[in-house]
Amino acid sequence: MPGTIDRYFSTARRVAVFAAAVMATVITAASAQQDFYAGKQITFIVGAGVGGGYDLQARTAARHLGKHIPGNPAVVVQNMPAAGSLAATNFMYATAPKDGTTIALIQRGMLLSKLTYPAGTRFELEKFGWIGSLNSETAVTLAWNATSPHRTAKDLFEKELIVGGIVSVDPETTPRLYNSLIGTKFKIVSGYNSTAQIALAIERGEVQGIADWSWSSFKAVRPDWIRDKKVTSLMQGALQNDPELAGLPNALDFIKSPSDRQVMELHFTQKTAARPVIVPPGVPEERLAMLRRAFAALAQDKDFLAEAAKSKVEFNFVTGQEVDKVVALIVATPPGVAERYAKAFAPAQ
Repeated sequence: MPGTIDRYFSTARRVAVFAAAVMATVITAASAQQDFYAGKQITFIVGAGVGGGYDLQARTAARHLGKHIPGNPAVVVQNMPAAGSLAATNFMYATAPKDGTTIALIQRGMLLSKLTYPAGTRFELEKFGWIGSLNSETAVTLAWNATSPHRTAKDLFEKELIVGGIVSVDPETTPRLYNSLIGTKFKIVSGYNSTAQIALAIERGEVQGIADWSWSSFKAVRPDWIRDKKVTSLMQGALQNDPELAGLPNALDFIKSPSDRQVMELHFTQKTAARPVIVPPGVPEERLAMLRRAFAALAQDKDFLAEAAKSKVEFNFVTGQEVDKVVALIVATPPGVAERYAKAFAPAQ
């Protein structure tokens, strides 16, 4: 009997020692994660030009994000606007450090760039870590009243509207798609780097409008255009109509066939995760989870929200888990729809 008791306590001691060792390992690992960012700097790449909606959102978020990450790293914004975020996204996939010290806000067109710009797309969408999205969006088509005769959506089918474009980005891809699928008459002047540049071009009379500008970004960047009635809103584009744009036709209203609707809906799917923030493939899962928690906390940060409201920069956070679902839907696009999308987009107008 004494031997049995001794064996019992000996076994219990071994279990207790093992449990303590496991707990110590877990605590040490957690502590290492907590300490990882201490004294470090996070580079927040923006795949868009200075002064546009993406840039304003990234800089507003960067000023508050670090305090929600254990170790409180500094967050420094770096713009990389070439090719509508294609350069930034390729960089994040192949070159950026895979430790969570580099994150990027990429333009939503990257979600479909494998279909639209296959030659330049050197990344696999599903291999990125998706921290979340700073917004979901509705596109709006605008005509400058001083230079354009367009006053209704019907005019887009009857008169040419000269619009500014950005290579591989919605201000250019959307009007190409509209021309192909619903028969609008957009003429695209390409080569701009941001919606801010297109806005200046509109004011200078270089172009007559823009075919796809995020409604939330437009309100923040050019509120005087609305106040002073300098532009006419002609059409909106999204899977669901924006309540603020009640009565404004949706591009989907002009679709004539189910197959064309599938193609247009694929294009608009990206707008549900319109301002995606990524980390490179290979970033440890626990670090991605930490960054996701930080963005979730940022969405509730009173100081951040107050600054956003004061600056009229609109945020509507989408969780990383929800962006994962959007990416999975896009990756699973049926080949026939993907092919039709690529063909509808490709022809130059």
